[in-house]
Amino acid sequence: MLISVCKSKIHQATVTEANLNYEGSITIDKKIMEQAGILPYEKVQVVNLNNGERFDTYVIVGKANSGIICLNGPAARLGQKGDKVIIIAYAMMEEEEAVGFKPKLIYVDGKNKVMKK
Repeated sequence: MLISVCKSKIHQATVTEANLNYEGSITIDKKIMEQAGILPYEKVQVVNLNNGERFDTYVIVGKANSGIICLNGPAARLGQKGDKVIIIAYAMMEEEEAVGFKPKLIYVDGKNKVMKK
């Protein structure tokens, strides 16, 4: 049986922009995406720590080292600049594989620079 498991998490990223006049998605700094193992157009869940909103969307690549975390389209109504969010990507895997699986946990500072843990 396949189960859904947290593949990677970007913890407490700061929203840098909210662009209502966009088709939809979340833009994430390319370097953060690479460290988290998140691919362009991959589905993610976004959890807003400021207002409790949770939503699913897909990822668009942002400029590397820009620190960008931008809520686009309708998602811009679910958060605003300065909000802290957790971005979670999931993977489907067999239960046996999931037992020993370790997700990539990425922690960023207030400027969305990856911190060493």
